Amino acid sequence: MKGTKKLVIVESPTKAKTIGGYLGDDYEVIASVGHVRDLAEPSALPADLKKGAFGKFAVDVDNDFAPYYVVNDNKRKTVSELKRALKGADELWLATDEDREGEAIAWHLLEVLQPKVPVHRMVFHEITQEAIEQAKSNTRDLDTALVDAQETRRILDRLYGYDISPVLWRKVAPKLSAGRVQSAATRLVVDRERERQAFRAAEYWDLTATFRPEADAPDVTAFEARLVRLDSQRIATGGDFGDDGALTSRASKAGVIPLAQDRAERIAALLAADARAEVVSVETKPHTRRPAAPFTTSTLQQEASRKLRYSSRQTMSFAQSLYENGYITYMRTDSPTLSKQAIQAARSQAAELYGSQTLPEKPRVYTGKSKGAQEAHEAIRPAGDTFQRPSSLKGKLTQGEFALYELIWKRTVASQMADAKGSTDTVTLSATVTENNAAAPTAAEFTTSGTVITFPGFLLAYEEGRDEKRGEKSGDQNVALPQLSSGQPLGVEEPTAKGHETSPPPRYTEASLTKRLEELGIGRPSTYAAIISTIMDRGYVTKKGQALVPSWIAFSVVRLLEEHFSALVDYDFTAEMENDLDRIASGEADRSKWLGEFYFGTDAHPGLRGVVDNLGEIDARAINTIKIDDEISLRNGKYGPYLEVFDDKCEVGEDGVVKPRSVNIPDGLAPDELTPAKAHELADAEPAEDRVVGLHPETSKRIVAKNGRFGPYVTELPDEGEELPKGQKPRTASLFKSMDPATIELDTAVALLDLPRTVGVEDEVEITAQNGRYGPYLKKGTDTRSLPSEDAIFSIDLAGAQELFAQPKYGAKRASSALKEFEADPVSGKPIKVKDGRFGPYVTDGETNATIPRGDSVEDINFERAVELLAIKRAKGPAKKKAPARKAAAKKPAAKKTAAKKPAAKKPAAAKKTAAKAAVDPARSAAAKKAAATRAANRAAAEAQA
Repeated sequence: MKGTKKLVIVESPTKAKTIGGYLGDDYEVIASVGHVRDLAEPSALPADLKKGAFGKFAVDVDNDFAPYYVVNDNKRKTVSELKRALKGADELWLATDEDREGEAIAWHLLEVLQPKVPVHRMVFHEITQEAIEQAKSNTRDLDTALVDAQETRRILDRLYGYDISPVLWRKVAPKLSAGRVQSAATRLVVDRERERQAFRAAEYWDLTATFRPEADAPDVTAFEARLVRLDSQRIATGGDFGDDGALTSRASKAGVIPLAQDRAERIAALLAADARAEVVSVETKPHTRRPAAPFTTSTLQQEASRKLRYSSRQTMSFAQSLYENGYITYMRTDSPTLSKQAIQAARSQAAELYGSQTLPEKPRVYTGKSKGAQEAHEAIRPAGDTFQRPSSLKGKLTQGEFALYELIWKRTVASQMADAKGSTDTVTLSATVTENNAAAPTAAEFTTSGTVITFPGFLLAYEEGRDEKRGEKSGDQNVALPQLSSGQPLGVEEPTAKGHETSPPPRYTEASLTKRLEELGIGRPSTYAAIISTIMDRGYVTKKGQALVPSWIAFSVVRLLEEHFSALVDYDFTAEMENDLDRIASGEADRSKWLGEFYFGTDAHPGLRGVVDNLGEIDARAINTIKIDDEISLRNGKYGPYLEVFDDKCEVGEDGVVKPRSVNIPDGLAPDELTPAKAHELADAEPAEDRVVGLHPETSKRIVAKNGRFGPYVTELPDEGEELPKGQKPRTASLFKSMDPATIELDTAVALLDLPRTVGVEDEVEITAQNGRYGPYLKKGTDTRSLPSEDAIFSIDLAGAQELFAQPKYGAKRASSALKEFEADPVSGKPIKVKDGRFGPYVTDGETNATIPRGDSVEDINFERAVELLAIKRAKGPAKKKAPARKAAAKKPAAKKTAAKKPAAKKPAAAKKTAAKAAVDPARSAAAKKAAATRAANRAAAEAQA
């Protein structure tokens, strides 16, 4: 109705700005900035609930797994603003994403805002004028099944993490976490490293030669071919060997033989001496290659990793920005399907740019195998019914966004183009050699092949990347072989024998891990990036180039889970849970019943609670020990991994017990690189701590450089026979990061031992420079200032120190140089900066500080990622400080305030969803009303009983 004020709520400020440009003055668009409510932390529950059913998880597992939700502290202001805006509105339009999270955000908004005006659920897959207009005309009810699925996943993750993580804290290390999906992903990476550890390289040889037609055909070029058979026995290639370094049973049964070095070199010499061969056969086959399907979330992350070297998190950050600004369709989808308008747009641009001959007669139709909730969406493609060409967006997008848009555009257009066509020629050649005066000559068979593309088709626009595969033969090359005929004589030139070693299974990259998770059915489009980011942020996995390398702590975590929670980290079981969530999302399964079976168990499965309650004794030492050989084991200790060595260098205690030696492991040494030989090399190496740097010029005591568990350091040793006073220890100083214990000089060591250094005196107060737990700093009485580097400890003078103390203390509003600067944050409206703090680099807008995770580098941080980190930090809220026990009474008002939300929080799941649907569809059936009333009454009775 004209003149009606409509309030539209979306998740993101960028999305709000874009949508607002398409709606008229009757619409006010506001962002919730993600979820406004979440499960309460058990420690933050009201005092009267901490000892009750909600106390452990903030979920009542005995009462239909009712969740206790609270408005996030950092969202109270947002909620207040939404309520104020709603008071002046005649209609509420919920325009969050059409997936589980988006549907849940919409439901939580209804629960918190309690609107008294008509409510409309508005959904769209792209943010264009046409899509928004269509969405306005086709609103729908809230999908309570999707909300149930999201709530089930959230509760499931809470139960899983809060029951299993404490076991890791006690038995492996503090601050570790377990997750339903992250644990399975970590296990995949660890399993691959175990395969690499078990791998034994095998040596094999091959032989290549250049072949040229006889002199009567000088115009025909030479070509190279490889030896494939000797007397009809196939020569082994890398793919014929197993991880144990021996031929696989399949290769052995087929009569495959490895070519030894001496024989390869002998045949090469014989061929060089009698260089003649002939063509046995020439086979020509047509070559056809189809274009890849349009992008799904998984394939987009894989291809962006291969071609652009983007992390999964970067890819989704750029894609989110492109979607919210109206350049691409929704970026979380399992479906490769294109709409009719998208197919027409892709075909039109292909014909315009590459010619009408590059189009197939009929449009290509792609279908996916997934039956999950994401199938409602299209593939990821450029938005609109006419795609914007990448060239038209230069200057409008950041470099990262532009590269990703161009990738999406190319893939979409290519998907509607014709097959690439050509021919593949395979030539078989034969030569004979007589080995060691044998009675019969040996037949040596060579082959080569080449593909010639005669019609490029879709290759004019795009070619899909590929992951590394072990033992994979090199692909056909775009080379033309000469015209040859059977029986044609050839000359042999430059026969060369080459030795090779088999390679272990390649480590996962972000691309190949995403692909594997999708193959196993673990995770969904919205979770792939988060899964990989989580296992990296937790320290379970690090990146070495593009490869994902597990840490030693990940080995201990996976081992504990495998031995004591085997069913919960089983790949098939984890995938089946995802399928169950899909069934809940489609309304085919009941949320409460499924959670009950997962937690309390069934006849076929003991359930999470049954497993946790019957763990028995877990040997922490065994879990954290990995045997290298009979003398050496790797141990995960309190201060990190180290080698525990039992050999003849060990000391024997007075009780006759051998005390093992501890040997440090170099940083950056991957688990598969710690072979028994490497372990003994480290154990037998002369310890660097034995190096005497020199004598202190004043005390004449020996200064020694050592390597300790906290890093390299220098120490002043007491004289032989000298006993230090009780409680006094030798002077010790850590080396700077730029220093090496093997090369440190005496003057530097003395200066380190004499720290703190006196810089000067101001106002009769001494100013000193020193190194601390959080880096180098100046100290003047109780006042301190950070120094820019460790070297400044020795170089700063009194004037420089006075200048630093004249500035506000770190953490106040003093100006500091930023590593990077971006435009204003869409929430705070203040410029974003990347700074280097005492705890490491962080992102700030002057109001919120967000630490840059270990998986990211400062160079990788762009505007979108900075906004994302700040949003995540705001969502977490301020750090909670534990108040002293004697001040517990002072927290009662806060507890009452939280308890005021109890009625909404404690609604049963079914009643909550029905109430939400009523807000959207007031004309629901009488039967639904009756069912809701019955469930509400049951819930009220349960509350009264509790």
